[in-house]
Amino acid sequence: MNRVDTVFANLKRERRKAFMPFIAAGDPNLVATGRILRTLQDRGAADLVELGVPYSDPIADGPVIQASYQRALAGGCTPQGIFDMLADARANGLVLPVCLMTSYSLVVRPGIEDFIGRAHKAGIDGLIVPDLPVDEAGPLAKALAAAGMSHILLIAPTTSPARREKIVAGATGFIYCISVAGITGERTALPAKLADYVRGVKKAAKVPVCVGFGIAQPEQVAAVAQVADGAIVGSAIVRHIAEHAGETVDQIGETVAEFCKTLAAPLRK
Repeated sequence: MNRVDTVFANLKRERRKAFMPFIAAGDPNLVATGRILRTLQDRGAADLVELGVPYSDPIADGPVIQASYQRALAGGCTPQGIFDMLADARANGLVLPVCLMTSYSLVVRPGIEDFIGRAHKAGIDGLIVPDLPVDEAGPLAKALAAAGMSHILLIAPTTSPARREKIVAGATGFIYCISVAGITGERTALPAKLADYVRGVKKAAKVPVCVGFGIAQPEQVAAVAQVADGAIVGSAIVRHIAEHAGETVDQIGETVAEFCKTLAAPLRK
């Protein structure tokens, strides 16, 4: 089992649900990103992390994450820079599972085998590639399996039953269940039919099911945990990082970890 599988196995044994923050790599800089990852681990503020690779053309990103990516790109953040940062973090004791959210163009441009090889060497545990249809994901899935990495696939409320069946059959690590049709961003309320939708996915799934998009408050994390195996929070955390970007990297790490502990509090009872 890789780190993702091990975490979910441990959580299941402990009857707990996963809390997964999304961090935009390189915002405000990669040194801060590395410190955030380590502080999340040291403070017990996350079970695993979704790490976003900055990309110039939004896929499903709302304005908060779009802006963070633009800042990171302006600061010179690259996929290789992210790999180097994570490799250094791993060498210095980071064991927290890290799943990379990236555009397929960044994977296919250097070559699937090359990208996966560098990601695996750096210590990436799985890939989330939202703009790669499951019908065309065979070569990537094969490379990930050979490297022992998770192939995390997304299901949306609008996904057809036939397509959902293909996704469920191919997903490893966990399934990323999108709570709403649309872009990322903080929302004041979750969809009324979310519970039924997630239960339907879980009934068919062979791996854990986590829910993301729109989750921004501890109460929403608690609601998601009633039906899913984990909650993913992105825009609220990315916004929080941006608000503290002028502080030292140690201060940024501490404030992000504290914010995540507050969000995850309903899962720690």
